[in-house]
Amino acid sequence: MPDLEFQVTGVEAATRGLTPLLHFKLEISNKPEKETIQAVMLHAQVQIQTPQRAYNADEKEKLVELFGAPERWGQTLRNRLWGFCNTTVGAFAGKVETVLAMPCTFDLNVAATKYFQGLEEGDAPVLFLFSGSVFYESKGGQLQVEQISWNKECAYRMPLQAWRDLMEHHFPNSAWFYVNRDVFERLCAYKRSQGFTNWDETISCLLGDEEKARAAV
Repeated sequence: MPDLEFQVTGVEAATRGLTPLLHFKLEISNKPEKETIQAVMLHAQVQIQTPQRAYNADEKEKLVELFGAPERWGQTLRNRLWGFCNTTVGAFAGKVETVLAMPCTFDLNVAATKYFQGLEEGDAPVLFLFSGSVFYESKGGQLQVEQISWNKECAYRMPLQAWRDLMEHHFPNSAWFYVNRDVFERLCAYKRSQGFTNWDETISCLLGDEEKARAAV
């Protein structure tokens, strides 16, 4: 019976996709190498291991919305779900490399985005929890299928720069957020009444920087 092991070996921003994706490089090995693996249908739940890193004062201030006051972080720092990714691997013997494509967003209403945006440097600890099916050839030449053991997982320290490069590629020098429609209509009315041509000018004025907003008109 196959006994697969998983190891994330790297990550890079996918720059050619229409939507933001992080490509995690995954190494899969079968130990001991007794069977020829015909295929693997792999699923991964990805969690952010928030207790597994230190935070400076500025990061603590930015992450208050997620975790509350820093003095409570001993109780509030818990693994957070980031998302899910899937892949299918073809036939191999012993070891193979593949890619897990992780969908990302710059929506600041999403907890994972708030977390990555709040970090200033270093890395983000993530945990991959694997499941799925393994198709392999038995000694008698028959095709067999087994479920991947529920305890298969691996941890990875994701360089924060990979996420930043991805966001900068898809949303250069910008950010976005949701507001209720009635609030948006009020903002639009204010923008028209003041003669502003873009949202930077409008929000700068609302934030009290009217001189800068007028200069940009």
